[in-house]
Amino acid sequence: MEGPSYRDKKVMNIGTVKEMTGLSERKIRYYEKKKLLSPARTPSGMRKYSFTDVEMLLSIAEKRQEGLQTTKILESIKDLNRKRKALKDSSTLVRNRSKYFLKYTGKGSL
Repeated sequence: MEGPSYRDKKVMNIGTVKEMTGLSERKIRYYEKKKLLSPARTPSGMRKYSFTDVEMLLSIAEKRQEGLQTTKILESIKDLNRKRKALKDSSTLVRNRSKYFLKYTGKGSL
């Protein structure tokens, strides 16, 4: 089954996220305003969060307690996202080359 993992599905409202993280709704919205996370929006404008977002919020809160500014946290998030994209691109390249090799050599399948 393809598609997003259950961890990435945006299904929780802000009240649930507030309970799970212990953060106030104001603080959660502040982190969104600072572009540290991006909840989905329903047609009526309600925010929807994923388990991944909850983990990100907990990580952000921990870094803030350690004294990191939101700008530094954003830089580290962007860096991590770049590395994830590069890894995914490399993985796709290897998979495509393997398929090509197997197709044209008749050596079986993946």
